[in-house]
Amino acid sequence: MVLVIGGAGSGKLDYVKSLGYFTEEIADGLIDDRKVVYHLQNIVFDDPDHAPELFEQLLAKEVVVCDEGGSGSIPLSLRDRQAREATGRLCIRLAARADRVVRLVCGIPAVIKG
Repeated sequence: MVLVIGGAGSGKLDYVKSLGYFTEEIADGLIDDRKVVYHLQNIVFDDPDHAPELFEQLLAKEVVVCDEGGSGSIPLSLRDRQAREATGRLCIRLAARADRVVRLVCGIPAVIKG
């Protein structure tokens, strides 16, 4: 599995498409039978208490894409802070098991693992 991270608007989707994935293969904000999960943070924000349960399903994907959320402003609501924390912890676990981790900055990929 490849974990792709970066800020919103950093070029993550274009990068995934440059790997040969088509729009039809990319599940946006949900986990289904497609090869790529995009906007993982949205899935976690919908139900942060169950984020750990997503781990095995995500490992089975070819690519998982998530916005980085720990470098910006701190959410005002407790629920949003919990969701941001749950997203970060899930990404830590995914990165540990990923074959490759790529961080996008200004459209430039930097391989940080693999």
